[in-house]
Amino acid sequence: MNTRHFVFAPLLLQSVRAAESFPLPEAERLDYGYQLYQEDNQRIRVESSYLRGQVDINADTAVRFQLLRDAISGSSPTGELPSEENYVKEMHDVRTGVLAALARQFGDHRLDLEISRSVESDYDSHGYSLSDAWDLNQKNTTLAFGVNYLSDKVAVPGIQRQDKTGLDLFTGLTQLIDKNTVVSANFTLGYNHGYLNDPYKNIDRHEVLDLGIPGVPLIPLVTPYNENRPDHRLREVLQLEATHFFEAPNAALDTVYRLSHDDYGVVSQFIQIQWRQAVGSHVEVTPYLRYYRQNAAKFFMNSLDDVFPLSYNPPDHPNGTGPNYSADYRLSALEALSLGLRLTYTINTHFSLSASYERYAMEGLGGNAAPASSYPSANIWSLSASAKF
Repeated sequence: MNTRHFVFAPLLLQSVRAAESFPLPEAERLDYGYQLYQEDNQRIRVESSYLRGQVDINADTAVRFQLLRDAISGSSPTGELPSEENYVKEMHDVRTGVLAALARQFGDHRLDLEISRSVESDYDSHGYSLSDAWDLNQKNTTLAFGVNYLSDKVAVPGIQRQDKTGLDLFTGLTQLIDKNTVVSANFTLGYNHGYLNDPYKNIDRHEVLDLGIPGVPLIPLVTPYNENRPDHRLREVLQLEATHFFEAPNAALDTVYRLSHDDYGVVSQFIQIQWRQAVGSHVEVTPYLRYYRQNAAKFFMNSLDDVFPLSYNPPDHPNGTGPNYSADYRLSALEALSLGLRLTYTINTHFSLSASYERYAMEGLGGNAAPASSYPSANIWSLSASAKF
């Protein structure tokens, strides 16, 4: 998992000291949010809450922070076959995180530095991000580019903690077409290296036990092994967005399309459409739809049967080398659909409230799917409150 830590305290203290030398902040914003994700059949339940804020110290400088807490409980498929006792595994964990950011305007450039940390019982993550937004064409065009770096420690049962790193390079272009239309295109190139396995995912193989006693038949066994993903992953992501405001109905249409590919062999597509409809001067009603589809990773399989001969002994603690295999349903061929509705009530220029409900369903596709019972469906409830001063 991942969280953000007291390592950010120096940055926060520096921001406070800097604020003391400026006049009163020009603007402040504080947001609180809560989300409940509950899968059907009482499988996984996640309760998430966050508190985030921003203070504009002056016209050129702003500081931001975010505090996050996720509590997860329930049972999740392990990758073993549904007929096996350990097909699902109980899990309970809490993730806490903190993020601190400093933004500064330099002429037509706005630099943004973020530092973050998140912690779970079996995961420790440090994140760093530096980006620049460059305004051009009388601020009708914005060119953005930056870099993200993650350094993680993963707890793996039976061995010492393993390292995992991630590096993302990104660039994007946002263009104002007219007073009612804005479009953007973003491209990310990412590379992960290190321990990329999920230490709680297994894969079965049917075997036989020969006791070597004359007249005693072979004993059939189903043996679980730890998955073995490659120790590196290169991915490319292209995201296109467009927003258009319709004056007659006083509404806006937001669309997002994302295409991604990685050297696991996974190609995925994501579409989001939402209609933001004003109702009077205080209420906004937003129905939305999200659709996701991917093919299977080239090393996805539901079992090791007929793939590796019984003479091949999978390692107890795979490290990404050698043959790769995983029965994790998230690497199978699948599609997911979400339908949701969000209501936002603006109390006045300073305060607003929002509530949403979303129905989420996932299913496998074709012959490279996991067992049907692996795929979740869930109800998602969200509440938030915002204050601006």
